[in-house]
Amino acid sequence: MSRYLLRRLCTAVAVLWAAYTVTFVVLWLLPGDPITTMASGGLDGEPLGPAAIEALKARYGFDRPLLVQYGSHLWAALHGDLGSSIQTGQDVRAAIGEALPPTIQIALGGLLVAVVLGSALALAATATRLRWLRQVLMALPSLAVSLPVFWVGLMLVQIFSFGLHLLPSVGAKGVEALVLPSITLGLPMGALIAQVLAKSLDQVLDEPYVQTARAKGVGRSVLLLGHALQNAALPALTVLGYVAGNLLAGTVVVETVFTRPGLGRLAVQAVGVQDIPVVQGIVLFASLVFVLVNLLVDLLYPVLDPRIAKGVPAVA
Repeated sequence: MSRYLLRRLCTAVAVLWAAYTVTFVVLWLLPGDPITTMASGGLDGEPLGPAAIEALKARYGFDRPLLVQYGSHLWAALHGDLGSSIQTGQDVRAAIGEALPPTIQIALGGLLVAVVLGSALALAATATRLRWLRQVLMALPSLAVSLPVFWVGLMLVQIFSFGLHLLPSVGAKGVEALVLPSITLGLPMGALIAQVLAKSLDQVLDEPYVQTARAKGVGRSVLLLGHALQNAALPALTVLGYVAGNLLAGTVVVETVFTRPGLGRLAVQAVGVQDIPVVQGIVLFASLVFVLVNLLVDLLYPVLDPRIAKGVPAVA
């Protein structure tokens, strides 16, 4: 178990380093830079002079060689220092901390919708004896995945906000404001969970131990929930880790559609003005969340199936 945990921890560290490095390289390869943008328009609408430009470059370290910048930024990040926003001067950690609570709200709401909707759909499709109903239920995830997230959000606003006047279309006040963003964020992710879980349940229900239990007269619901679901949950758990790790990425579109404050809108604003420290801080934070969630999923694997920790391949 300790060796299994050590491998996963090393992988997590490598992923974080790769995410930071790739983000750094991509941001600095983009045409233009924030100093040039500020120099053309100035902080108050007036162009900056050469002395002011050089002072800004020295302040944010743009006058140093690229490798030196990378090393110093990486060393600072290892100590928890993500720098300051070029646009506002605010500490990046403080900016992320202020934008995070509204994003966590819709991320948790979207995750809840995804798990409940995906699990219920997979169990219903597997439990039904009606072939046509199963085909209809299994066609729904493919349809949900193919729909653009922004289109789903706009349709929900049109129906439930402008049409039925049941839920607010914008803002972040009250529980009601969480419903439509959570559904928009969780719908495609729930579809992925439903597809994987339904296929895994079908495979497990064909296993000899399930067939033996069925021959002994065990009911279908007991077979499904008591015997098959735990083993079938492993592939779905992998998808759940991927889904949870990518929730922050999905909030960019959702927060824009529903005009909500949060990490997604902060990222959009930072990209628009090439605020490199803020963009890199958000990417690094999102990568950390992704790594931690997937590390947690990896640690849950041996709990569900002890053979994994011992290196014994599990039977699908």
